[in-house]
Amino acid sequence: MQGRSEWFLSTEERGNPATGLSRGRQHPDVPWTTGNLVEPLVHGATYFSRLIDRSSALGAGDQVLLTDWRGDSDERLGPGGPTLGELLSGLASRGVHVRGLLWRSHPGIFGFSEGEASDLADIVNDAGGQLLLDARIRRGGSHHQKLVLLLRQGRRDEDLAFVGGIDLCHGRRDDEPHGGDPQAETLDPAFGPRPPWHDIQAEVHGPAVADLVETFRERWNDETPLETTGFRFGRVTSPATNEVMRPDPLPPYDSSPPVAGSHAVQVLRTYPAKRPPYPFAPRGERSIARIYSKALARARSFIYVEDQYFWSEEIASLFEAALTRSQELRLIVVVPRHPDRNGMVSGPTNRLGQLTMMDRLATAGGDRFAIYDLENEGGDAIYVHAKSVVIDDVFAMIGSDNMNRRSWTHDSELSIAVLDEEEDEREPRDPAGLGDGARRFARDLRLRLWREHLGVGSDDGLLDVHEGFDRWRDAAEALDAWHERGEKGDRPTGRVRRHSPRPVAAWQRVWAWPLYRTIVDPDGRPFALRRSRRF
Repeated sequence: MQGRSEWFLSTEERGNPATGLSRGRQHPDVPWTTGNLVEPLVHGATYFSRLIDRSSALGAGDQVLLTDWRGDSDERLGPGGPTLGELLSGLASRGVHVRGLLWRSHPGIFGFSEGEASDLADIVNDAGGQLLLDARIRRGGSHHQKLVLLLRQGRRDEDLAFVGGIDLCHGRRDDEPHGGDPQAETLDPAFGPRPPWHDIQAEVHGPAVADLVETFRERWNDETPLETTGFRFGRVTSPATNEVMRPDPLPPYDSSPPVAGSHAVQVLRTYPAKRPPYPFAPRGERSIARIYSKALARARSFIYVEDQYFWSEEIASLFEAALTRSQELRLIVVVPRHPDRNGMVSGPTNRLGQLTMMDRLATAGGDRFAIYDLENEGGDAIYVHAKSVVIDDVFAMIGSDNMNRRSWTHDSELSIAVLDEEEDEREPRDPAGLGDGARRFARDLRLRLWREHLGVGSDDGLLDVHEGFDRWRDAAEALDAWHERGEKGDRPTGRVRRHSPRPVAAWQRVWAWPLYRTIVDPDGRPFALRRSRRF
């Protein structure tokens, strides 16, 4: 295999010398770790079940550290419970040190979850934990990282992390049949009263856990008061919970977990440039954007994307360049059928960026570019919330970031890139022809997702990505035709539909473009980078 430096970022390429990531671990000059074990947890029900199971071993002196965009205290993590509030408060009451940072959010009257965050913090803090509501964001931004760390006192071999796209809240506890979470998230009515939900989290063991702990520790130890913020909907009030504004700092993680597997992992983040600055990222950090810029430039055979949004001019340029560079490259993108908010104002502003990106990539790639959405066997559209990418069966990303400028520059985000040392011996053994070979983790993740979406039980016809690309097209055409016939006859296999969002009229574009660029997809880069259109 070519060196990991061909895919991962160097310290200089990360562009944030203030961070403590990888400092003092394995090889101090190498900003990634090796010897990890990463397991993709597809579906919220899978993740929540694993979280319950792993947490059951924790005792007095152990730690739970978490960051999240939203947390609902009454969300049942299993069919019979416990709820999230019961799990975390129960751990705190038996001596586990529970510390967490939730985005303070905006009031519920504006469709956000400030009240839910406050309720969860109250429950956990009353039990002896320390769950804080964090508003240290750039104007109009959010904390979007989704991280849970389970740390054992004196037993580093059992430390682990959950990182990815799944929030600890309503709507996420869905499974492979995609009947939706009984405690449904409120989305556009087109998704129905109980929206099906597709998502991915990763369970991480090994030295990479230390970098994920450091990511939490940097935010926790930031001495800026938690309420220091720019614009929020509604009035900024005094803390609604029994929390402190400057928590006691966490000491450095004392040692790295031992080798657990064959996966090299690089921890990537987004932080905006803001005032007052983050001490661990004074000019922000855009390592997620930068690794995608590097990895997409190396793509030769295929790129597979699952994303909640998939828009932005700068991101479109990266995919255009990849499709132009390699005439053999195939690009498959899976997105939700509808925006989560698709009203008179929210709909055009949400669809506009995606439609523009689709037009540009169709021009650059022709029939080598395809974009799909998903539905369950009952015909209900599945809300795709996953944020995952596989390139050439070598490189994989799982995280909280979406393919848009907001996620790459403006909100706080957290993702991991994975390169497996283990080769996959199945043909084609080197899809890109660059000497990287095919790697077990990336290929298994892709095949796991493709089998589910295409409704097949084996990998036949999917290993070769060009043949698999055609299988996606055929499956979508068959299901689309069945719907066009009035759903007569047996329903074709699979859940794949061609993605065809409603167009945005010319008169709507007049006002939708300014709203899209300033509110929906804002830019959190320093001015010089914004002007040069670099990350």
